Amino acid sequence: MAQRRSQGMTSRRFFSTLAATLVLGLSPALRAADAPVYELRIYTTNEGKLPDLLKRFREHTCEIFQRHGIENIAYWTPIAKEDGAENTLIYIIKHPSRDAAKKNWAEFQSDPEWKKVREASEANGKILAKAPESIFMTATEYSPEVKVGAGTSPRIFEYRTYHTAEGKLDALQARFKNHTIELFKKHGMTNLGYFTPTDKEKGLGNTLIYFLAHPSKEDARKNFDAFRKDPDWVKAKAESEKDGTLTLAQPDGVKSIYMQATDFSPMK
Repeated sequence: MAQRRSQGMTSRRFFSTLAATLVLGLSPALRAADAPVYELRIYTTNEGKLPDLLKRFREHTCEIFQRHGIENIAYWTPIAKEDGAENTLIYIIKHPSRDAAKKNWAEFQSDPEWKKVREASEANGKILAKAPESIFMTATEYSPEVKVGAGTSPRIFEYRTYHTAEGKLDALQARFKNHTIELFKKHGMTNLGYFTPTDKEKGLGNTLIYFLAHPSKEDARKNFDAFRKDPDWVKAKAESEKDGTLTLAQPDGVKSIYMQATDFSPMK
């Protein structure tokens, strides 16, 4: 009897190990298919149509998203005119998986209420100037948990995109993980989330996207000035770039957009 129990336990361990091996042996893309994904979407409206778009999201779209398994995370509009203050909505939603995202969007697009709302909102003209931009993303291992809700005081948001030189993304991520994030905190910046795109055509392998919060735009400038002068940052940057710079030359390497939360954004 004891021998049979021992054999049973051995068999269970074997199959558990085999299952784990098979899962770990899958490509990152296949493993990611069942993992939660974030979707960054950017909408550009025709002239004068941003208020109509915001009204549609506020009164209808966000609720319909939720009904179809799409989690609302954050909705922003740029602060500066040159960044799209008058015609741009930037937002993040979350899906249980990439496959679920396809299902969620298909159900949303065919929802009778959505069709009715969209038609009514465009009675006086088409709202969007072009098709929305969509970037599916996964959170990095060092990203803080992405949380909705209001900050403890008024704040603005910053959307930053880093494009790396060939083969330099891992080094950039190591620098953020081991140094940058803590130094940001030290200098009054709030880390909200760090992501990498899941698709090659959207920057997989050479792009880091992250979001910060600041008390104000002026505070952001002061905090970044102090950060860049910090001896620990100067040292970390120099050591990480012994074999060459990690990001592409400007204006392509690092891009920043300051934003404000919409009144209906879960993250404020």
